[in-house]
Amino acid sequence: MENRAHFSYALDGESSTVLEHLRAEPGRQRMKLSFSLIVVLTVAGLIAYMAPASGQTGGGAAPVFVTKILSGYRDWKLISVAHEEGNLNSFSAVLGNDVAIKAYRERMLPFPDGSIIAALHYRFVPSEENNKVFGQPQSFVAGDPTNVQFMVKDSRKYASTGGWGFGHFNQDGSPGGDALLKTCSPCHAKASRDFVFTRYAP
Repeated sequence: MENRAHFSYALDGESSTVLEHLRAEPGRQRMKLSFSLIVVLTVAGLIAYMAPASGQTGGGAAPVFVTKILSGYRDWKLISVAHEEGNLNSFSAVLGNDVAIKAYRERMLPFPDGSIIAALHYRFVPSEENNKVFGQPQSFVAGDPTNVQFMVKDSRKYASTGGWGFGHFNQDGSPGGDALLKTCSPCHAKASRDFVFTRYAP
């Protein structure tokens, strides 16, 4: 116990030991010590609270778009395929990670957090090689890739867009602009199954 007398601190401009002050004026010194501790803890709490916020941009709001291409998506399982005509004129393969596939197979709605859906889009082109074999123009295949799109379910991070984060990346890997991505959520909100249009193809 006597070793505690060697721990000193500054109080009222003088360096004294804790035990000396408590012995001299127990009530007054305990009150000052308690007040000092409260001040220190309050300052420490404010620093801890402000530290994470300093790393955020744009007023601290989380981004509502997927900002990078997700690794490993080419190994995900097939959900379905699609052909879109008009201005798009494309083929697409729609893939899902394990969480999304499980939700599809179990008909789970809404999709659980962690579900990710990827749509790989390609030009829709006739296959001259195949048509020579068939003897008539009937075969169409995927041509050059155009883009890959992602939907990521995170009900807290993407609360402002229905719980889904949307991403669009061009053939060269560059992200789609904000103007394009802002059209994703309003369009997908019209889908009858938790913002998802694509049905599972068994």
